Amino acid sequence: MNATVTDVGPCKKLLRVELTAEEVEKGFVEVESDFLKHVSLPGFRKGKAPKELVKKSLASDIVSETKRLLVSENYRAAIKEHNLKVYNLLNVEEPALERGKPSSLVVEIEVAPQFELPAYRGVVAKREIRSVTEADIDQAIDLLRARMGSFEKVSREAQDGDIVVASYTGTCEGKPISELAPAARGLAAQQNFWIEIKDGSFLPGFAEQLRGAAAGTKRTVQVDFPADFPTEPLAGKKGVYEVEVVEIKEKKLPPLDDAFAKSWEAADMASLREGVRGDLQNELNDKINRSVREQVVRTLIGSLDFEMPESAILGETRNMVYEIVRDNQQRGMSKEIIDKNKDQIFNVANSAAKERVKAAFVFARIAEKEGIKVTGEEYDARIFSMARSMKMPHEKLVKEIEKRDGRQQIVEQILNEKVIDFLQQHARIEDVPAAPAPAPQA
Repeated sequence: MNATVTDVGPCKKLLRVELTAEEVEKGFVEVESDFLKHVSLPGFRKGKAPKELVKKSLASDIVSETKRLLVSENYRAAIKEHNLKVYNLLNVEEPALERGKPSSLVVEIEVAPQFELPAYRGVVAKREIRSVTEADIDQAIDLLRARMGSFEKVSREAQDGDIVVASYTGTCEGKPISELAPAARGLAAQQNFWIEIKDGSFLPGFAEQLRGAAAGTKRTVQVDFPADFPTEPLAGKKGVYEVEVVEIKEKKLPPLDDAFAKSWEAADMASLREGVRGDLQNELNDKINRSVREQVVRTLIGSLDFEMPESAILGETRNMVYEIVRDNQQRGMSKEIIDKNKDQIFNVANSAAKERVKAAFVFARIAEKEGIKVTGEEYDARIFSMARSMKMPHEKLVKEIEKRDGRQQIVEQILNEKVIDFLQQHARIEDVPAAPAPAPQA
């Protein structure tokens, strides 16, 4: 056997194995011997059929099995000889076999990228020293208070913060919106629709034009649909809405007293504030911790530049497209909008996929060097956690993962997280004062 390797692209190689006539004959003899021992022909017991009859009756099967044998044995030998770390087997050009004549085997493969690991222990990261303020607690409690608010009908003009209950119909360029965009029924007309009076509520400029309106009055509202408006027939156009105000509702907030605290399972307001402080501090600590991890990874990955297998990037791009589409569908985005933006979705996914793949190769090398592995228990725990967060039966999620051959992807995710944990544990973290909050704009 004589094997040569030729570079044909990024991490792509062409492996050519020359087989002598003797090696080809040896393959045929080995396969024929195996057939004679195990094949049954009509009228003969297993392993008792005459050699020439077996060779004649099963000629095509013998050739096929000899090809398989020669490809398998010589491919593995050539890989070992040239010390190639195969990432993906792209194509095998089967040898044309004829007894007594030499042959050749051509295999196209992708190999793992070659790079030197930088010093990954002691990567520098800055950790902001921050703590929860009384203002943070006040803001959080205000949000809890807003969730407990009620709405009461009032006999006055609408003010900021009020709810206007209105019925409306819309037109665009003189045509009913129901004709231009039949699927967008909520944009075309609504009865007794609640609109909060604040900038940016509902459609652009809609709520602002209802300030000062009273129950029983009618108004004409002008809307400029932005160029990137999700409903394409309306994008970049002007809409006109005839609005009838049905009611004005004022939001009533509960008093901040011990009764309010008890509604949130706290003994009193002091206990509620301490509970909120603890929750906010935990969230803040998580945010600071994520920042440190991101800095470590960004610094490490940013210090490397190497070619990567195209199939790895394409495979990860597909995974990310799947994630993006699934997330957008869960947010209510229509198939039409997703199809319209498919090129943009692919480009975003492809760019992110390159970074993910690069990090995965680096993390895999670190894991190999440090003996970091994923156990079966860790994989099972992740699947149960995913099923809970997705509110999906465990068995259904397992089948979905198997259907798209996603097990290895999840194993790699867990491994990457364990490597990042390792990098963080061995990072050189510098505590720094928190950056001042941006000044409010006038």
